[in-house]
Amino acid sequence: MTTKSVVVLDYGSGNLRSAQRALERVGAQVEVTADADAAASADGLVVPGVGAFEACMAGLRKIGGEKVIAERVAAGRPVLGVCVGMQIMFARGVEFGVESQGCGQWPGAVVRLDAPVIPHMGWNVVDAPEGSRLFRGLDPDTRFYFVHSYAAQTWEGNPDALLTWATHHVPFLAAVEDGALAATQFHPEKSGDAGATLLANWVSDL
Repeated sequence: MTTKSVVVLDYGSGNLRSAQRALERVGAQVEVTADADAAASADGLVVPGVGAFEACMAGLRKIGGEKVIAERVAAGRPVLGVCVGMQIMFARGVEFGVESQGCGQWPGAVVRLDAPVIPHMGWNVVDAPEGSRLFRGLDPDTRFYFVHSYAAQTWEGNPDALLTWATHHVPFLAAVEDGALAATQFHPEKSGDAGATLLANWVSDL
């Protein structure tokens, strides 16, 4: 089996080296770069993200990353968003009363979790749907590592997308699988063996 090439997109936000190590652990050939040509040509593109929605979008636009994502998705070429890298796939993010425009791959908004303890930090189970490819081989009680204050809490996109939910006082989307575009609100690179299995599943489908 040929080694799959993966670019971890470097746009100034994200756990780049930990994502690189986690992907290399499951057998991918990984490059961390802001180069649009490399991001376009790799078998898979990972879009990490930490911090504020608006800051992530500003960094992404600076390198033309939103265009690379759009072109890959339109061509059916795999993209995986992680944490804020998932959130910016939606049309809008609302933080501190300010609305920012996202990549618009999915309709809807990312908003603050209505929970007594924010951020949602630590290990949590998820409710993955039948037929999920990301979660195949994982038990329903498997826990993943989350750290976030915002999330998508409704789904207005493709009705055939596979949606994985989790709960922190309120339900929110923990992962989406929608054709070539997949994303996780949790950090697979910080989720131990469970995260490694998920990344291996994604890489094996590239």
